Amino acid sequence: MKYPPPHHQEANFKNCIYLAKAFPLATVISSLEGRIYSSHIPLVYQQNKGLGVFVGHLDRFNPQWKTFQEQPPVTLIFHGPETYISPSVYHSTQLPTWNYFKAHFTGIPCLIDNPKKVKESLIAMTEVLEGSEPGYRLAADNPRMEAALPYIIGFEIEITTWEGKHKISQDKSKKDQSEAQKALENKYPSMLDIIQNLYAQHQTKTRSTDESTSPNP
Repeated sequence: MKYPPPHHQEANFKNCIYLAKAFPLATVISSLEGRIYSSHIPLVYQQNKGLGVFVGHLDRFNPQWKTFQEQPPVTLIFHGPETYISPSVYHSTQLPTWNYFKAHFTGIPCLIDNPKKVKESLIAMTEVLEGSEPGYRLAADNPRMEAALPYIIGFEIEITTWEGKHKISQDKSKKDQSEAQKALENKYPSMLDIIQNLYAQHQTKTRSTDESTSPNP
């Protein structure tokens, strides 16, 4: 049996991108000279002719940005809703478990050296994170941003591979799957629409070698 089991993997690239957009704070993992670095950074997805890129920023005092200079593969993990599943919620006899939505990406980083482009990416990211009803707009002449620019490292990460780790009781009966979904929804009542969309778009792999759906989100 290969790990992770294919029935706990997402076959729909669009659903992984949806998760990344809904929960943009990613764990970014890279290495340099045998040392592992990790940071929690908001990333914004942008389409291109391939799988797309994630755009983000690091504090210049964070040494992780130096691991990007040689363009080694970087791992990104986006964390969606998750919860403990008690056997009491199931109709059948089961053991305790944990259900979750996670999206993993690997990619090649590229540093953004041009201060103007870094500023533009900060403004664009703010617009995305503020959402459809923004309460704040980052102006191009914001003096605090101008003062902070020398200490901000911008970067893009070109996606090369992806994996959806969506463990949502797919190996259980339909009744048990439904009860597990309710447990997740009850934990995050304010995220009901997002959780239901993640379930609605989910496509479970049937074999480890299954091809994913079209990468165009």
